[in-house]
Amino acid sequence: MLDVRRLRLLRELARRGTIAAVAEALAFSPSAVSQQLAVLEREAGLPLLERTGRRVRLTPAGQNLVRHADAVLERLEQADADLAEARSGLAGALRVGAFPTAIRAIVPAALVDLARRHPGLEPMVSETDPAEVAHALRAGDLDVALVHEYDFVPAPQEPGLATQPLYRESMYLAAPAQAVPVQAVPARAVTAPAAPVEAAAPAPGPEQGAVLRAHAGAPWITATPGTLCHAMTLRACQAAGFTPRIRHRVDEFPTVLALVAAGQGVAVVPQLGVMGPADPAVSLTRLLMERRTKIAFRSGAAAHPAVAAFGSALRAAVPPELATPASPA
Repeated sequence: MLDVRRLRLLRELARRGTIAAVAEALAFSPSAVSQQLAVLEREAGLPLLERTGRRVRLTPAGQNLVRHADAVLERLEQADADLAEARSGLAGALRVGAFPTAIRAIVPAALVDLARRHPGLEPMVSETDPAEVAHALRAGDLDVALVHEYDFVPAPQEPGLATQPLYRESMYLAAPAQAVPVQAVPARAVTAPAAPVEAAAPAPGPEQGAVLRAHAGAPWITATPGTLCHAMTLRACQAAGFTPRIRHRVDEFPTVLALVAAGQGVAVVPQLGVMGPADPAVSLTRLLMERRTKIAFRSGAAAHPAVAAFGSALRAAVPPELATPASPA
């Protein structure tokens, strides 16, 4: 009989590529991972790994076994959900991952609603970049998370994970107010949380490529390389016909806007990133791009009462000015 824990190790190796990466992710020593995989090969009766120097590659039999591991682990998640539903009341830890703007604008209200409805549940929030969520969920470090994707950076399909749409945001070009050469939205039109953005949307202006090209010669502010936000800005500018000259690399949107206000460059920011006190030194031009946020969890866990309860709390906490899956763009 194949051991489920060893199947999980094999699946992680297929995703991460090296035994060292699997060991680091799962808090094992590399030798322990190697030993467990060797035992799995003996259980399978076939070679599952091909070793070439320091790297390890799965054999066709190993790749096929990973597909079965995905199905087995999904069924185990469903079984855990059924057992949790049979218990009376929700209790225990719920490990949540989310990116900074969602933690600031969405998660607090969801936690208040969750505490009121399920006081025995203990959500534990960790700031997690969407690029790291898949590994954290598969490794069991998170139970549920918020991820996002952009028009120019679609999220890859992650084996072993499932998602549900939560909300959509408009994107804006933020530039120093005194240096904006195109029609722009005054900052106050999109920064008042109580007023829907749709009610203060700008009149039709230049198309997106023209807006971005108008700032092709300016210094740009992007997120750090390796993040979806960084890739989004780079690809949007390249689609407009130029490569941005990046001066600053900053992940927090309030800091990005402070740099824009100081005349340090221009940036593309999402709707949640510009909600807050208006800054007359920043001018915002609405683009045709969107950022879409989803709830992510392990395949088979959608019916888990804790995951479902947190998803319901998140949907109730979405500000009315954001577009939801059922609302028009």
